[in-house]
Amino acid sequence: MSYLIIKCGGSITDKLPDSFYRNIAALKTEFHINPIIVHGGGPQVTTLLEKLQIESKFIEGLRVTNESVIEVVEMVLSGTANKQIVRNLLSAGAKGIGLSGCDGKLLQAKLVDDHQKVGLVGEIVSVNNSLLDLLLCQSYIPVISPVAVDETNKPLNINADEAAAALSKAYHAPICMVTDVPGVMKEGNVIPKITKKEIDGYINTGIIHGGMVPKVKAAVACIQQGVKEVVIMNGLEEDNLIKYVRNEPIGTLVRLEEEFVDA
Repeated sequence: MSYLIIKCGGSITDKLPDSFYRNIAALKTEFHINPIIVHGGGPQVTTLLEKLQIESKFIEGLRVTNESVIEVVEMVLSGTANKQIVRNLLSAGAKGIGLSGCDGKLLQAKLVDDHQKVGLVGEIVSVNNSLLDLLLCQSYIPVISPVAVDETNKPLNINADEAAAALSKAYHAPICMVTDVPGVMKEGNVIPKITKKEIDGYINTGIIHGGMVPKVKAAVACIQQGVKEVVIMNGLEEDNLIKYVRNEPIGTLVRLEEEFVDA
């Protein structure tokens, strides 16, 4: 049975329709694919920090995370954000189960090199496949929040894209980056395939702009970490996940330059 990593950003999870979760259930029952969901929750974390009058600060896209912030990050990501996705899967007839990277040392991490600037932010050093395998073989669909543990079992905030990349490498699986747009656009049309070189050029010329910039940069980062394939797709359109596993053209496929040449 093959695997598929589904990465849902915090800005999209509240918008995803019931059909999206039914598609995930179908991946398991009809296509014999093991979906593994990784989610963010940045907007929800920021909202709660504001309510608690705790400052939100970012350095080069990473949330500066002190002891107070990590408590809120864990509360939101491993709590309300995670369980909402689990409940949506249950409603779709799937066996959703929520985990954080802390559970069973699913995701073990170390502090990033710039930890003196960004605080309790980590980079993943290992994935506990055996824990996920136990769940997957019992037909559960893991929903993973990107909070990891270090060697002393303290929590570290992890970028959700990095968590998806680590799981992708562990399972030799492609990543579906679920967004609220059809893919990378050029002159009103979806670009079906794109390389890092093309992405750099499109960003410089402004063809790729706004909220798509961090999405494509995250996709490129995953590819550079050894992920074989990333597709940026619209999760709001019905059956896009099914179309992808059927190899129908959908979204924008990001690969290394030479892989498109060889294809």
